[in-house]
Amino acid sequence: MAARNVLQQQNRGEAVPGALKQKNMAGAQGRNRKALGDIGNMVTVRGGVERGKAKALPQVSRPITRSFCAQLLANAQAAAENQKKSMVVNADGPIVANGALPVKVARKPAQKKAATTVKTKPEVIEISPDTVAQVKENKQKKKACVDSSMKKSTTLTSTLTARSKAACGLSHKPKVQIVDIDATDVNNELAVLEYVEDIYTFYKIAESESRIHDYMDSQPEVSEKMRAILIDWLIEVHHKFELNQETLYLTINIVDRYLAAATTSRRELQLVGISAMLIASKYEEIWAPEVNDFVCISDRAYSHEQILSMEKRILGQLEWYLTVPTPYVFLVRFIKAAVSDVQANVAVLNSCNVTSMENMVYFLAELGLMNYATNSYCSSMIAASAVYVARHTLQCNPFWNETLKLHTGFSESQLLGCAKLLVNYHKEAPEHKLKVIYRKYSSPSRGAVALNSPAISLLASHE
Repeated sequence: MAARNVLQQQNRGEAVPGALKQKNMAGAQGRNRKALGDIGNMVTVRGGVERGKAKALPQVSRPITRSFCAQLLANAQAAAENQKKSMVVNADGPIVANGALPVKVARKPAQKKAATTVKTKPEVIEISPDTVAQVKENKQKKKACVDSSMKKSTTLTSTLTARSKAACGLSHKPKVQIVDIDATDVNNELAVLEYVEDIYTFYKIAESESRIHDYMDSQPEVSEKMRAILIDWLIEVHHKFELNQETLYLTINIVDRYLAAATTSRRELQLVGISAMLIASKYEEIWAPEVNDFVCISDRAYSHEQILSMEKRILGQLEWYLTVPTPYVFLVRFIKAAVSDVQANVAVLNSCNVTSMENMVYFLAELGLMNYATNSYCSSMIAASAVYVARHTLQCNPFWNETLKLHTGFSESQLLGCAKLLVNYHKEAPEHKLKVIYRKYSSPSRGAVALNSPAISLLASHE
């Protein structure tokens, strides 16, 4: 009804409020917007209208009904579809834009609906056990053929890698076998397996700090021969007092460190040895010998007061620094590594057993302590060289393995220099004037290891 009233008012020439608003808005748009004169989609009107100018069509007011709205919506949808198909191929002419020329579009024939398929029941195939076995056999044959073809088809990279390994001797390199030397001490709390590797790492660092330098040139009254006589006598005293091995090695370490720091007269050299053993006994032993015992063992060459006075001088010179890694602390660990393969190998020689190995190593190490020339090597190298020469002497093959190399930190070539010195000392021991060490290890209680032939083959080895 409202639409009809508006139409009647327009026909009578009356002013309509909505129309006034539309007119004002059209005028405003006309003022603000430029005329569109050169647009190609302008409608061309016949009848003398100039090209590019469009004639204004009369405004037609139509009531908006439901059918009209549906028609507008349909037209909008059709326009959208036509806009998507902006470029169309003409059968008779070139490609044209949509709306420029009439285009004949061939309609596709309507597809017929597929006929309804009839479901068929699956065919049941019975497989016998012979058929299953045949299928498996065929699969295995195919897999074998594929594997053989893969093996035959070698690439250039694999060929070059194989040649490089063969040239370096790595193609048939056996696997390295390292024995766990601490496996037997898992339940031994005193073995401190959690810290043992860290302890020996610290010993390696500390031995360089407390290493003894060449001091013989700074001692006018002391010679290498006099030092060897003193060490030989101290080993005999140590044996009579039945002291621990640690005490002997610490005693010799204290003597060398004191002689390297202070000038000593020939008359006081034995007093230095006695006081050094007294200090080492107090440090290592549970029941250390008394001062009077040392007075008696020295045939009263020195008094009670002189021994205590020298003890004080030594401690002051060394600044009470007694915790040092001697060769003994390394010998304990290296012997454990040396006998690990002996215990595992049943077919070893009778001479190469655990007891003989320990006695031979200690024999060679004490020979090294007595001679001043071995002071040029660090404690760990002296211990490793003693183990290396002992395995040669007792014919324990192999003479050096990966387990020993791992725990000692030395290769065979690094040990040859010190090892040759120990072999020479062993060779000269039977004819040497100082025979305390030789007699000590020639007794049956020590396995008579000193009577073994020295490893002369090492002397011919080249470093």
